[in-house]
Order: sequence, then structure tokens, then C-alpha cells
Amino acid sequence: MLVAFDFDGTLSDSEMTVLLGNQNGTAEDMASITERAMNDEIEYAESLRQRCALLEDLPDEQAQTAFEQVELRPGAADVIGALREAGHYVAILTGGFERGVEAALEKEGVEVDAIVANRLPVADGKLTGTVEGPLIEGTKDDALEVATAIVGEDRDQTVAVGDGANDLPMLEVAGLAVGFEPKPAVAPSCDVTVSTMDELYDLFEQKEIL
Repeated sequence: MLVAFDFDGTLSDSEMTVLLGNQNGTAEDMASITERAMNDEIEYAESLRQRCALLEDLPDEQAQTAFEQVELRPGAADVIGALREAGHYVAILTGGFERGVEAALEKEGVEVDAIVANRLPVADGKLTGTVEGPLIEGTKDDALEVATAIVGEDRDQTVAVGDGANDLPMLEVAGLAVGFEPKPAVAPSCDVTVSTMDELYDLFEQKEIL
């Protein structure tokens, strides 16, 4: 089975762009742009570009400091570890940044099968203020399609776990859509909702996924 997770707001309650914004005093601006996007008030791609533009000229070593502050939620590593031990393919599909996801997983000593994330280009040791990657314009149902093709699973053999408006595409096509404290615009598209990783673990046991 393929289990696809969102990262910021789901596996982690660290908001990567806010952590980056703390490094140059733009965190409050970041948070307000994020909030508008998660409530479906502005397009996700536009919100991401606006947030990354605020990071122009941030030294890359400061960006790395921010990425190293990204942490998994309590219990998230246990859920990921148990899923992989049970033989499932675990993917993280996030509009957040690869380096932050990798840092958080490494800290907990846990691995996943695939990370589909965005990148912040660096030139002359500083962030350029632009963003690259598959999940800027691309949506998470496309990424899920690719992942299911790799694993050879049908869509009904997929689980998606997310919280925000940009998770709607994958939640709407997955066999089981799990909302992790979903935003009001997202809840109607979820088959079930949870508010902790322990609840998610229990749900997976009930569904005989674990």
C-alpha cells in the first residue's frame, strides 16, 4: 500500500517558511500569507512565490540553521517506522523544502521511500528569492499518480494524510483520505480526521494497515 503524507502542518508542526523568515525578520509576513493559502483565499503557487521572494539574499548558512530547526511531531517517526516495517511505501508530498524534510527525518533516525518537495536555489552563498520544484504549480494528485505508478498500486490502495487546501487534490483521489486537524475548507473531503499521531496509529491499526 502507498501512504502519502503532507509535511508542514501534518508530520511536522514546524512551518518551514516561518522558520526561514525568523532569520531575516519576515516571519509574520510569511505566516499571514500561509494562512491565506491554507484557507484557499489565494492560490498555493502564488503564496509560495510571495513567501520565497521575502527570503531573497538570506545567507544559505542561515537557511540551513532554519532547516535544522524543523522537527517531526511527537509520534510521527513511530507511525512512519511502523508503516515501513509493515511493508508499505511511504511518500512525503510537500510544498515545503527538501532540506527541511530531510533534516527532520535524520534527527529522528527515520527514512521514507520518497520525498517530493521544492527547493530554494542558492547563488553566491545566498538564497535567490525564487523557488523550484514539482509542487509549485504541480498538484499532489499528480505526485500521487506518479508514486502509485512506481509502486504499482491502484488508487484505492492509497492513503493520503494532510491538513491544508493544497492537500485537497491528493485527499480527493486517495482510497482513504485522513485529515490531520484539517482546515475548515478541507474537512469535507476527508473520510476521517485525527488530531494526534497516536490517533493516526490507532486508525491504521483499526483499518488493518498496521
